[in-house]
Amino acid sequence: MAAVARRGTRLPAPVWDSLLPALLLVNVLITHAPPEPPVAVALTAALVLPLPWRRRAPRAVFAAVAAAAFVQWLVGVQLPADVALLVALFTVAAHSGRRDTLLAGAVVQGGVLLACLRWAPEGAFLPPFVAVTATVVAAAVLGVNVRTTRAYLAAVEERAERLEREQEQQACLAAAEERTRITREMHDIVTHNLSVMVALTDAALYAQHRSPGRATAAMLQISETGRQALTDMRRSLGVLRSGEPDAERHPLPGIAQLEALTDQMCAAGLPTRLEVRGSHEHVPATARLTVYRLVQEALTNTLKHAPPGTAAEVRVHCSTRDVTVDVTDNGPCPPPPAAAPPAAAPPGHGLPGMRERAAAYSGELRAGPLPGGGWGVSTRLLLDGAGAASA
Repeated sequence: MAAVARRGTRLPAPVWDSLLPALLLVNVLITHAPPEPPVAVALTAALVLPLPWRRRAPRAVFAAVAAAAFVQWLVGVQLPADVALLVALFTVAAHSGRRDTLLAGAVVQGGVLLACLRWAPEGAFLPPFVAVTATVVAAAVLGVNVRTTRAYLAAVEERAERLEREQEQQACLAAAEERTRITREMHDIVTHNLSVMVALTDAALYAQHRSPGRATAAMLQISETGRQALTDMRRSLGVLRSGEPDAERHPLPGIAQLEALTDQMCAAGLPTRLEVRGSHEHVPATARLTVYRLVQEALTNTLKHAPPGTAAEVRVHCSTRDVTVDVTDNGPCPPPPAAAPPAAAPPGHGLPGMRERAAAYSGELRAGPLPGGGWGVSTRLLLDGAGAASA
């Protein structure tokens, strides 16, 4: 807006370009008396009338002005309009390349030499030659500076626009990544807890007449699982709000919470054994969350798809460089293909979501049937670049 206001206060370019020729014509009419005015006016017009088009065709205008100046030298008339040659040289330097500037400067300097040889007082050639040469050099240098400054400002503006586009792209990528992370978290939380609640509900219905005590315990476990699901959802969504107290009271789950997870799976009807080797204190929080979600998803798939009587085993090995995760079950057959999402399902669910989590730590997830029966999921998370990608 400020630039528009500044442009509004300046004269239009055609008016400004025509102002100098008009002033020079008025000057020659005032300062020259008869019989010179017809020749002086004609030469002045030839020198200055091309100048209004100097921005659009700098080389052509310079050629026309130089030709008029040469005719002026042949006729032997000195005019104030000779300044038009400097203006044309400045325009060539400001709007053309180095080669054109050097050529135009050489032409003007040749004219300076001819003019000084003809009109300089006898014995005083050097002072006017040096003075006019300095003026020619100044005009060329000013034009080159204008061209350089214009190119620099254009480069700065282009770079600023490019940086702005890159920032917008980065913001869009960050938003998409955050949406993917939230979708993955919600899938893991909802799928796991609903699967446990469904299994516990079936167990409660089965035992409500034969063993009311066991049915009551299952119902209490269902209630606790629902509360845990709500807590996990609030905790995951709480990081989107600044100053959310619930996220601080309930830190993200990790390797330390795997024991509670396996106990929950046992209560839901999937006997699960947990083995954790090595200290996990040095493991970053995001990597610990990744381990927890991988184990949670693998056990949830086993609970949903494996037949009754199946048992699972979770092995986690922590070292200073990596974390190895293995989840296996002893089912008589591998889980059906429903463990992987259908082609129409959105990305980030089931096995694709597990692979994304593992890939964040340069891990390759392996999932498939075991030689002796059952199903296995294993991966190795590298900690050298821990935190490079959000889990």
